[in-house]
Amino acid sequence: MATNVLIVEARFHQNIGDMLFRGAKEALAAVGATYEHVQVPGALEIPGAIALAAQAKKFDAYVALGCVIRGETYHFEVVSNESARGIGELTIKNHLAIGNGIITAENYEQALTRANPEEKNKGAEAVHAALALLTLKRNYGVS
Repeated sequence: MATNVLIVEARFHQNIGDMLFRGAKEALAAVGATYEHVQVPGALEIPGAIALAAQAKKFDAYVALGCVIRGETYHFEVVSNESARGIGELTIKNHLAIGNGIITAENYEQALTRANPEEKNKGAEAVHAALALLTLKRNYGVS
């Protein structure tokens, strides 16, 4: 069965986003899935973009990519927690298969290691998570 995935990428940390996207698209190519790619300003916009796209009912799964790096204020916690909460809520309430590839890191070096396809490759991991949820969804006959 063909699989069409939407990749939603936050561009706040562009270099990190580029690496996450590269890992994700390579993972999708490896399984023969098609994808569309949209960009949003930051991690907080990702759940909203997925919710809007889900209304079109043209995607089987979703991949959320972005990066939040700890700064000097409480903003890191708000963005990290609320983006994760939004994705989790969409997964549970709307039965969406979403792989969360939003990196939360203490510093830029940690983020680079996690995003780099030759290292931790969190973009590919998010694809694998989305596809695992999609398999469960299909196995249980959930629409």
